[in-house]
Parts: sequence; C-alpha cells; structure tokens
Amino acid sequence: MTPHTHTLAPLAPRRPAGVQPVPGQPELVLPARGPVRAGQDLITAQQARTVTEQQARHELIQHLGMPMAPDELMDEFADRLAEETGMLYGFVNVLLADQRFVGLHNPPPDSGHLILGRTMSLEHGWCPAVVRRKKALPLYDVYASPRFSGNYVVDAVGTRSYVGTPVIHPETGIVLCTACVTDPEPRTRSDARRILGAVKEAGRDILHTFSDTTR
Repeated sequence: MTPHTHTLAPLAPRRPAGVQPVPGQPELVLPARGPVRAGQDLITAQQARTVTEQQARHELIQHLGMPMAPDELMDEFADRLAEETGMLYGFVNVLLADQRFVGLHNPPPDSGHLILGRTMSLEHGWCPAVVRRKKALPLYDVYASPRFSGNYVVDAVGTRSYVGTPVIHPETGIVLCTACVTDPEPRTRSDARRILGAVKEAGRDILHTFSDTTR
C-alpha cells in the first residue's frame, strides 16, 4: 500500500505593512494556526511572533535614527546608569536577532571583574523577558527568584542582581530597547526600588532623545 502524503499549498507571507525584514532573518509564512515554515525549517507560532516583532523593531529603530551598533551617546547613558545606581555594569540593549549592547559600561580593566563584549544570545540574560512582558524587572537577588535564577549569566558572568526596564515607543507600543544594570552582589528590596527609579528615568531620557522631532 502506498503511504498517503499531504502536500502543503504555498502561503503568502504575512507581516505588518511597511515592515522590512531584518538582515539575516528569513521571510516568514504565518498561517492562522500550527507551525510556521521559515525556509525549510518549522518554527513555532511564538518564534514567528518574535521574529515579526524584531522586524517591526528594526524598522522603527531605523526610522527614529537609533543606533544598532556601539554608540558614544548610548555609552554615556550606560555610564550614567552605572554611576547613578552604583551597579558594576550598565547597558542600553537593542534586541534583534541577538542582544546588542549599543551602550555599555564595564568596570575598569584592572578591577578583576569580567569585561563584557557587545553582543549576547537572546537565550541569555533577563532583557528578553523585559521585552516580552513590556514591564520593568527588578531582581534584587536572582537566587530569590527561581523563575529567573536558572540563567546562563548567573554562572558565566557571576550576576546576582539585575534591574531593567523597557524603552517603549508610545505611538506603536514597540519596545525599542532596554535600559538595565547588573552587579555581582545582591541588593536589598529597598535598594532595588531606588535603582529601578534611576533606570526608568534613564529609559525615559533615551526615548526622549530619539523621539524629539526638534533635534
């Protein structure tokens, strides 16, 4: 008996109007239900939504003139984040196909602490969770949060505290980037609230910098 096979009819790609693909990302076919085919691979609907959001973020960042590579002004924001919060590391993080630290504050090279690079996988850290939830995430001690403690950076970088906030474009609701700080030492709850206030203020200033049409 000949096995019965099904041939899937091709579907037209469906993505938000005007959104251009992120370089290096496949064009997606988004059916109403079930898995999504990207090239020859099947990906989940959640993965499809993630890539579509990345495409929309990429287009909006280009429109606003925000950097997608290391930037002097964004480094100044990262320096400010670290200085005002007393945390060891500061970041302005754009999440596309990977995490790009367009703004980065490292400790001094002779401090004995790890010097971080400019990119990281979307599988690591807590900024991807901040983008998904579109809410700030203050982790005064990552070990106190079982949901977030099993993370690569806890062991690889030695991170014990993280405070991050999304920078959201108000007209579209798209998360442009995150502003965040990390440290190898845990913080108290009250200190985490103070740090979160400073991080949110920096996030507002980042948004204002790139949404001010008079600049």
